[in-house]
Amino acid sequence: MNLTLTNAASPKIAIVGAGALGCYYGARLARAGENVHFLMRGDLATVRKRGLTVSVPTETFHLPPETLHTAATPGEIGPCDLVIIALKTTANASFRELITPLLHDGTAILTLQNGLGSDEELAAIFGAEHILGGICFICVNRLAPGEISCTSTGALSLGEFQRPATERLRAIAEKFTRAGVKTTVSDNLIELRWRKLVWNVPFNGLSIAAGGITTDKIMADPVLENEAAALMREIAAAAAAHGCAIPESFVQKQLDTTRPMGAYKPSSLIDYLAKREVEVESIWGEPMRRAKARNVPTPRLEMLHALLHALT
Repeated sequence: MNLTLTNAASPKIAIVGAGALGCYYGARLARAGENVHFLMRGDLATVRKRGLTVSVPTETFHLPPETLHTAATPGEIGPCDLVIIALKTTANASFRELITPLLHDGTAILTLQNGLGSDEELAAIFGAEHILGGICFICVNRLAPGEISCTSTGALSLGEFQRPATERLRAIAEKFTRAGVKTTVSDNLIELRWRKLVWNVPFNGLSIAAGGITTDKIMADPVLENEAAALMREIAAAAAAHGCAIPESFVQKQLDTTRPMGAYKPSSLIDYLAKREVEVESIWGEPMRRAKARNVPTPRLEMLHALLHALT
């Protein structure tokens, strides 16, 4: 496969998983003039009537419904040049059904999902040469159908699956950059995934395990803050055993950047409070299993994984 972005000047882009994350990035790209098609379910009628509204710290922008491409089924969208997956990993069993109608021979598939395992799942179904991954360091929530609030725009890091950065990856990164998203490319996607877990494992997990609390309450409690730091170091040790070095300074930076977030609800807490399925296996289970495979002890991660299974 030629690893370039098909129709690079004006690629047809599908957003699969049009929740907070998918709508935010999709709206950014659409506002910048990209040909974006949103696959929607529950919010479809509202968005077709009212459009999409996105709030960020510096502005609020609105995309009227007549400017948006929305669809209830992937067949309505048809083959695309780039498919962006923003589904929860609990919906991975739907990959074939949702993605196959969106593909042609040169389609790039970019998954923005949390945790570990989705890259490999997608590669097994659609071929490794099609797969790219993105790690989103962002605070974004869906307030209501068609209403997205982003309190910290953060950054997006992109990588190819089991390959260094390509022309295709850089072309996609440039699309996000022009849309106002701070975007970088990496030669090491799996290291990016481990680094994201350094934050996701403690804060998504402890927010649920400690009784449904926001990140500011975790950081205000010395016991919980210490537990978060210890979980981070377990993830860093597991990552190191897989050839991904994460320095102590990175751990400290995650703690420091969490303090000013305020009363932020991590995505897993939002799912838990809404009684939706939580991404327990991709965020906690798969890292735990990969640590065990390299004989890295992760007692805190194991306890948190078991507790989250019991609670969710």
